[in-house]
Amino acid sequence: MAKAAHDAKWRPRVEDEPLVRGLGRFVADVSFPGQASGCFVRSPHAFARIVGIDTEAARNAPGVIGVFTAKDMLAAGVRNTVFVAPLTGRGGKPMFVPARPSLAVDRVLHVGQPVALVVAETQAYAQDAAELVTVEYEELPSVTDLRAALAPDAPQLWPEAPNNLAIDWIGPDPDGDALAEEVEKIFAGAAHIARIEVVHQRICGAPMEPRGATASYDEETGRYTLRSSTQGVAPLREAMARAMGVQPEAMHVISDDVGGAFGLKTAPYPEYPALCVAAKTLGRPVHWMSTRSESFQSDNQARDAVTEAELALDQDGRFLAMRTNHLVNMGAFLAAVGPQIGVVSFTRCLPGMYAIPKLALAARCVFTNTVPTGPYRGAGRPEANYVMERLVDAAARVSGIDPVELRQKNLIPKSAMPYKSPVGNVYDSGDFAPILERALALADHRNFPKRQADAKRRGKLRGIGISCFLEHSGAMPGEGAGLIFREDRRLELRLNTHSTGQSHATVFGNLVADRLGIDPGEVRHRHGDTDFGISGYGSVGSRSAMTAGHAIVRAVETVIAKGKKVAALALDAAEADIDYRDGAFEVTGTNRRLPLFDLAEKARELHKSGAIAEPLDSVVAADTPMTFPNGCHIAEVEIDPETGKLAVVAYAAVDDCGNALDHTIVEAQVQGGVAQGLGQALLEHTVYDNETGQLLTASFMDYAMPHADEVPEVVGDILSAPATTNPLGVKGVGEAGTTASLAAIMNAIANAIPGPAGAKIDMPATPEKVWRACREAAAQT
Repeated sequence: MAKAAHDAKWRPRVEDEPLVRGLGRFVADVSFPGQASGCFVRSPHAFARIVGIDTEAARNAPGVIGVFTAKDMLAAGVRNTVFVAPLTGRGGKPMFVPARPSLAVDRVLHVGQPVALVVAETQAYAQDAAELVTVEYEELPSVTDLRAALAPDAPQLWPEAPNNLAIDWIGPDPDGDALAEEVEKIFAGAAHIARIEVVHQRICGAPMEPRGATASYDEETGRYTLRSSTQGVAPLREAMARAMGVQPEAMHVISDDVGGAFGLKTAPYPEYPALCVAAKTLGRPVHWMSTRSESFQSDNQARDAVTEAELALDQDGRFLAMRTNHLVNMGAFLAAVGPQIGVVSFTRCLPGMYAIPKLALAARCVFTNTVPTGPYRGAGRPEANYVMERLVDAAARVSGIDPVELRQKNLIPKSAMPYKSPVGNVYDSGDFAPILERALALADHRNFPKRQADAKRRGKLRGIGISCFLEHSGAMPGEGAGLIFREDRRLELRLNTHSTGQSHATVFGNLVADRLGIDPGEVRHRHGDTDFGISGYGSVGSRSAMTAGHAIVRAVETVIAKGKKVAALALDAAEADIDYRDGAFEVTGTNRRLPLFDLAEKARELHKSGAIAEPLDSVVAADTPMTFPNGCHIAEVEIDPETGKLAVVAYAAVDDCGNALDHTIVEAQVQGGVAQGLGQALLEHTVYDNETGQLLTASFMDYAMPHADEVPEVVGDILSAPATTNPLGVKGVGEAGTTASLAAIMNAIANAIPGPAGAKIDMPATPEKVWRACREAAAQT
């Protein structure tokens, strides 16, 4: 990606050196005095009643110091572990939100649900004893398939949710039924109607470091400490405090290095309160680290939706209206933001970059006997864009208009900004036409027919796919930032947003240094400790740069404002005559100046003496409105029709992420997102047996992941229309590669295979599916 303007002040990543030397501090790297090990007993059934639990043999096993069941959780006041924001459905009916126990009480609702916790002196002792816990189950019929769960005779998970519906949502318009009637009239008069049904298969996050945590309890202070791998300590503390029935001040959450997260490490999980109860009961720290097989059975999974969508066009190819029916699998319980992903996040991305006057959107969130679904890179954004761009290509086929021309005809013009979308979002900035043009140029779209003809001579099929995208990022809740002057003349930047690979220490450290005119080596980045007192939510939804960045800018401004008052005292001048530049406060028009760290020391002394109310240390919070990153990605694939083997042979990406704070990091984020999108498009699929509810893809022997040689080089560029809603003008880029790549790759496959067969392939486009489509296409020619 182009970065010439950035090269002059480019500074290398500061995170790399300790990580490549093995000096990272992950969950399993720290052991506390007296620490015991925990192992969870998990349900082998998808749906069953618990008749009884016999823990006697486990309690008497070597090294065991405690066995805990739901009875112990209830005695400790732990009744629910996940808290979900309310939503209102059809007819004003509120969404049903079931309580999710820490340890199963009288039923288990998915394979892998925790039933008991065994704590022992070592991990080996705990694992051995866990096998001695005997649970008597009465197995019940289960349902794992999304559409099957809606059938009248399907097993019912919750009596309060008839037909397994958590919510039947009719869109953001309060009069959704009337809007649907209006849209129906538009469709009745349309010259062309494109229709698709697409499947967003269930996938796993599969981070390099599985989940884990260490819990302890201080009897003197009555305070819990949970050291866990998370994307934001503040929201985890709030949720854990609610689960444990204590004030937030009684819950201390710490997180060090995180080995991958992608959304699944945002929320609390049932295991964490159980560890806290065990730690308090036993008076010892209790540590648990998930195995990979546990991770597949217990980490929030993702996607698992089916969307029916239609697009109405006039004779000239102008988009008139769109409607969707979106079904989303929630799993057995609701994850903290699971319904919001399928309802709010999905909806906010539509109609993307296109001017579509009317949208009728409906969604249903469905319970099944599976692991709950939650956020995974994109969290509703990839699903929405996949629907939009597959639908546009379908519209090109039914109208006979070239896919490029059809997109150009319907892009929202720059002159329309700020643009209010049919779902109520206000796009504050954007210039979409040049982005599409630049992507076409980078992809050498003009010469694609030559490459296609060359592939045909070699017995291969070659296709090209376009994916324009727009997503939302940022917004509420706000984020905080702290600037603390240390006695060793270093400035400590404290944040709640947690770096899980996004290079926060580099990007935000450089931002502080640039704004204060000091050396980046004088800034130390800290995160992952609720005792810092920094408010916020976490590193999700491409929000860190704009929300934490905004708070950092305000913190710097606060430090400078405070500093001018102190400098006026120290330099015997009027505050109005104090200026700040190049890392020092100075009296305008004179050579009298005090460097920042000298003044910070002076302020500390004045504060101790009572001369001033506070030192230069500053903790601030800022609210940042939503932004709308966008772009265009183009993929090119080549297929061997004899085997179905497919390769993504070229990939071009043009992104509008607002002002890029670090072009190298932006490029890396796009590349990583594309890799994960490619994984979903071609390989990844979490599969449950429809009869037994057993998870069939519970290891990397069965769950396919992309390899480095399968991921193409991304030829990219940035065309920025800076955001107007935050002082840095940034938008976001963390989800862009995943959001755009699904449709780019799948549209390329549809383009490569003659006739309609390629367009009917659902993700993942495995060699078998591709081979069958090629055979179908050959039979029709």
